[in-house]
Amino acid sequence: MRVVLTEDVPGQGKAGEIREVSRGYAKNFLLPRGLALIATSTLVKEVESRLQRERLEESVDREQLVELAQQIEGKEIRFKARTGAGERLFGSITAADIAEELSKSIGSVIDKKKIDVEKPLRQTGSHEIAVKLAGDLRPQITVVIEEEED
Repeated sequence: MRVVLTEDVPGQGKAGEIREVSRGYAKNFLLPRGLALIATSTLVKEVESRLQRERLEESVDREQLVELAQQIEGKEIRFKARTGAGERLFGSITAADIAEELSKSIGSVIDKKKIDVEKPLRQTGSHEIAVKLAGDLRPQITVVIEEEED
């Protein structure tokens, strides 16, 4: 039985995909829970046209992301922070701080969720950080934390 998934279903596919599933699985699980609709010819045409539109938009977005990645790659961002014993910071440099400073330096807004920092930076020195723009677009930046002069 052909169905169009309305939500992501683990093991079956993502929302909007057309899948061939067993009749029992469709009637007893997918359809009652609203996870899928029976694939009629008009519904299939709608899904295919929407997917084509999304691919076109994705290709345009991809070009913009590649340009952005080229701007970001190799950037160096500097922070001055108060330090204590052992070059440890009194506070920390978070992904939000890095995103804000990076946004200022390139003139484009970067979301803090795209900054790949496992935990806030608490040491002075140079740190290599990845920026997750898309699946395979992960430009590297250098975050330099220096001791603040009194």
